[in-house]
Amino acid sequence: MSKKGTEGKDEGTEQGGGTPAPSQTSTGGAAAAPTQAQTQQQITISDENIQAHYANFCRVSSTPEELVLDLGLNPQPYATGPQTIPVSQRIILNHYTAKRLLSALSMALQRHEQAFGVLETDVRKRVRNQ
Repeated sequence: MSKKGTEGKDEGTEQGGGTPAPSQTSTGGAAAAPTQAQTQQQITISDENIQAHYANFCRVSSTPEELVLDLGLNPQPYATGPQTIPVSQRIILNHYTAKRLLSALSMALQRHEQAFGVLETDVRKRVRNQ
């Protein structure tokens, strides 16, 4: 199964490093026409060998060149005391891809909250006293 996407479209598409539109400058009050056509990169995504994993734990670390996301499953999220959480996936991104991911996740969460209400991340505020 494959998905096709075009740069800048909805979730599920990859935003590649396509050629940006040339800037228009004005000369004598008239805008100059672009010297080359704007191009969009079309990307085909193959998900034949994809493996789905659930994570409720994420650690972010960085170097000057990249961001590292470690994802894992915390089987006792409300436990107290020392815990060892097995990290099962590590995703390494350059900072440009990380910023595009941040934007895509932000837009997806905004759509979700518009449809279903605000997501409260502080568990103490979500608990209802009986």
